Amino acid sequence: MKSDRAKRALDVVIAGVGSALSAPLVALVALAIRAESPGSPIYRQTRVGKDGATFEIYKLRTMMHGAEFTGAGLAIQRGDTRITRVGHVLRRLSLDELPNLWNVLHGEMSIVGPRPTIPVQVAQYTERQRGRLAVKPGITGWAQVNGRAALPWPERIELDLWYVEHQSLALDLKILSMTTRAVLTGQGLYKGKQGGWHPPSAT
Repeated sequence: MKSDRAKRALDVVIAGVGSALSAPLVALVALAIRAESPGSPIYRQTRVGKDGATFEIYKLRTMMHGAEFTGAGLAIQRGDTRITRVGHVLRRLSLDELPNLWNVLHGEMSIVGPRPTIPVQVAQYTERQRGRLAVKPGITGWAQVNGRAALPWPERIELDLWYVEHQSLALDLKILSMTTRAVLTGQGLYKGKQGGWHPPSAT
């Protein structure tokens, strides 16, 4: 479709320019991460993309190496002691997601779309909620600029589904403009008591 080609063209331009301009910053931050704690400065994790296809997402590591296997696991709250000093800065400014641009260039992600989730979360989707997999996941999205991690999980998915049903180049540009405000204010960075996804209870 013509709109799909336009969206991909926008993705390639933004991701290409963004990757080139941010490369020196990413290199410096990687050195700072490695100096503060052992382990690779680039964090890789399996995520679910369009039509349920899995891929490895790239991020700058903001927590101690192996943090997902300790403490609260995948649940990250404000003041989490597993977050490094460098990590706090990266999360506050959303700089940890700069390597997501590589995923966009690879064609696994888009600049705008629902944030990619992990397989265990997708396994709990209802048939309706699986509709968010109809488009490529994004670095930013409608749910991201309307509360992101602070939102209750079902509400966040509903916002993503609304995006899937109403997606357009004009809406993408609106989301990009709103993303700047979200990054500057730091609103919704952490899930709080009611927000985010909660792992199923062991039975």
